[in-house]
Amino acid sequence: MMIGDSWAQIGSTIAGLMFTLATLQQFFPHQLRLSLQQFVLASLQQFSFVQKLCDKFVNLFSPYIHITFPEYSGYWSNQAFDAIETYVGALSTTKASLLKGSLVQNSKALVLTRDDRKVCDEFNAVQVWWVLEPSPTSSSEDKYFQLIFHRQHRDLITGSYLDHVIEQGKAIQAKNKQRRLYTNNPSENWGSYKKNLWSDIAFESPATFQTIAMDPNKKEEIINDLVSFSKGKEYYMKLGKPWKRGYLLYGPPGTGKSTTIAAMANFLNYDIYDLELTTVKNNTELRKLLAETSSKSIIVIEDIDCSLDVTGERKKGRPKSNEKETEPENEKTSKVTLSGILNFIDGTWSACGTGRIFVFTTNHIDKLDPALIRRGRMDMHIELSYCSFEAFKILAKNYLDVDSHDLFEKIGILLKETEMTPADVAENLMPKREKKDPDACLNSLIQALEDAKEKAKLKAEKEKNIKINKGKNMKFYAKRLLF
Repeated sequence: MMIGDSWAQIGSTIAGLMFTLATLQQFFPHQLRLSLQQFVLASLQQFSFVQKLCDKFVNLFSPYIHITFPEYSGYWSNQAFDAIETYVGALSTTKASLLKGSLVQNSKALVLTRDDRKVCDEFNAVQVWWVLEPSPTSSSEDKYFQLIFHRQHRDLITGSYLDHVIEQGKAIQAKNKQRRLYTNNPSENWGSYKKNLWSDIAFESPATFQTIAMDPNKKEEIINDLVSFSKGKEYYMKLGKPWKRGYLLYGPPGTGKSTTIAAMANFLNYDIYDLELTTVKNNTELRKLLAETSSKSIIVIEDIDCSLDVTGERKKGRPKSNEKETEPENEKTSKVTLSGILNFIDGTWSACGTGRIFVFTTNHIDKLDPALIRRGRMDMHIELSYCSFEAFKILAKNYLDVDSHDLFEKIGILLKETEMTPADVAENLMPKREKKDPDACLNSLIQALEDAKEKAKLKAEKEKNIKINKGKNMKFYAKRLLF
């Protein structure tokens, strides 16, 4: 009897609330009606054991549609959420009386947004509401946006309006974007969501192609290639190829490989993902890292000849079983293979984003497996060698603000006779006092070049003597064998 009375009471309450809801829809103003409607819905949800039944009633009587945009879609970050968050944050900031200021990670300047959880928007004379809510299915700080609108405008909102929101959100992001430098975290720190795969800081390198010490013809060639690639999305689609490009930078240490990468990022306004292969355990983790990089970014593996055993893997063959057993377990935890790297840059997974650039650097190009650096994977091979006279003149302009000098001719002759990296040249041109003294700096460089020339000469003579002595020893032993 008591159970029957309880159900009768619940039914009476629901019927009363539904009647109130219908009355509100007819006689109250639209915005007040929506607020009261949400209060009614909240009251209904207090009866947890009949919540599903309430939801069915609400869907039956409510004229409003709710679309949810979670921060994460399954295991991957939801790019639509990011664009919506930017768009909603920028709504009516000039008119709102309650604002919130923050210095967003990827933004150049202070960002002002409405300090409201619920924001109203209007599109083609149709009102919609955006509500930011914490995710009810996650114990972390994940959240989601809910879009609320009248069902009679369904086609307009789900079509033109959402396209407008995503487009405007991405445009605002691009306008306020500050370049970021990412590095991959060890998989032990990833957690349950992909947002922990990469750590990032602001990328503030001032390197540009105007200031980089490089042969002008080579510099122009790189710039033209980057421009052609950045504008080639439709061309790549026409060819049926993923829109990506690979660059191999090789040469001795100190020749500007890292600086060239920074100049490329600044030129294209791309983020940089600096991939440390030694922290990646296997090919599966490598694919996950790739999937979480953004489109239009530069993915860098520096000194790839020193990164794991992927350089000559196909030539060496597999280790014997007894050799594998004697190897310490903690000496090499990564099982990334050459095949995994090849699939990373040129396989099916490489097409999961667009506009990406892959850059490998090495000091020893001869150590790399030909399959790794063939055209189509590393499309452009750029040799960065010792400082030329043209590169020196750029450094002299950068460091000393001089375009010409009486000592330039002597320096030009020495640079042809001596191998010195741009980094070493720059260090000798760096003023050692507060006041610049071009004469002192240039003379310092001349002295360094002459010392390097003398060292190179002594080294060559020593090597020559070693070869002569080795030849004499071989002749001596050959005579002893004969007699």
